Amino acid sequence: MDEIAAAADVSRRTIYTYFPALDQLLIDATARALHEPPVEAALADPALADDPAGRVDALIRTLLAYSPQSLPLGRRMIRLTVDTPTSDTREPGNPIRGHRRVEWLEQACEPLRKTLSEAAFQRLISALTIVVGWEAQIALRDVRGLGPQAEEEAITWAARVLVEAAIEEHEASADVG
Repeated sequence: MDEIAAAADVSRRTIYTYFPALDQLLIDATARALHEPPVEAALADPALADDPAGRVDALIRTLLAYSPQSLPLGRRMIRLTVDTPTSDTREPGNPIRGHRRVEWLEQACEPLRKTLSEAAFQRLISALTIVVGWEAQIALRDVRGLGPQAEEEAITWAARVLVEAAIEEHEASADVG
């Protein structure tokens, strides 16, 4: 960790803030070294410009296409983050991992940022974080025993329901006001 801190020109404390263990740092570096899913290309489809549910669907399809190479690493990262000591003093809003997932979900839902309140938008992103990612895949595979096609259908359905519920809630509140 000393060598990494020196090479990055940061303190050891900074390294440990983001990576409590060397394993976690190495896994994150490996994850970034994997070929990045072409999320930006999937979200740039002009046909989906004003379709947040379609954009989330495209994001899910893209991430699941890279699942065979990334899910084993995801299992390891989850194990490391679950095994983080309970004495963890990280401030709320400073997650252990998942920065890219949140950014991608925010990009996918960008058309809703104009219409939803900031609180409603953030609640939607939080809810989508539960159903889009390695954790959902692991639950669907290990607990439900689903194959890749059924897994994609379940994740896509759940994400679409969340997006549609956020839109309906906004429209209902607009009708009242």
